[in-house]
Amino acid sequence: VVQEGMIGLYNAVRDFDPTNGASFRAFADLCVTRQVLTAIKTATRLKHTLLNMSVSLDRPPDGEDSDRTVADIVPEPDSDPLDHVIENDSLRRLHRTVNEILSDLEADVLRLYVEGRSYEEIAESLGRRTKSIDNALQRIKRKVEHQLPVNARA
Repeated sequence: VVQEGMIGLYNAVRDFDPTNGASFRAFADLCVTRQVLTAIKTATRLKHTLLNMSVSLDRPPDGEDSDRTVADIVPEPDSDPLDHVIENDSLRRLHRTVNEILSDLEADVLRLYVEGRSYEEIAESLGRRTKSIDNALQRIKRKVEHQLPVNARA
């Protein structure tokens, strides 16, 4: 705080203009007060928390005295983060579209089918006949195929 006050006083000496009609004491008091308040506000912001709390990749992991570093433990990324964002966005759009075009029964059948259940297991789980499940899956395929762009159907 003292250092910030000294910076404020330095700024007051540098910027003081006696032709403005204010006394140096009042001007310096204002500059020092503003400098200290700005420093306190800056210090309490969480803006740089991630940088301040980060762990160096070049140091050994906590509790270890070895030649290994954190970078040796962290796995290499499998793909570009942008690809991951695009895949998630595409998946969200697919979910939204599927929810809009399928009935409740069809959505339940699709969910169980994707989980790897057989027609018989799905039928038993939903209290339906196996043929009803087969029909629902055929409707799902037609509806989803109808939603796909023409070039994606090939």
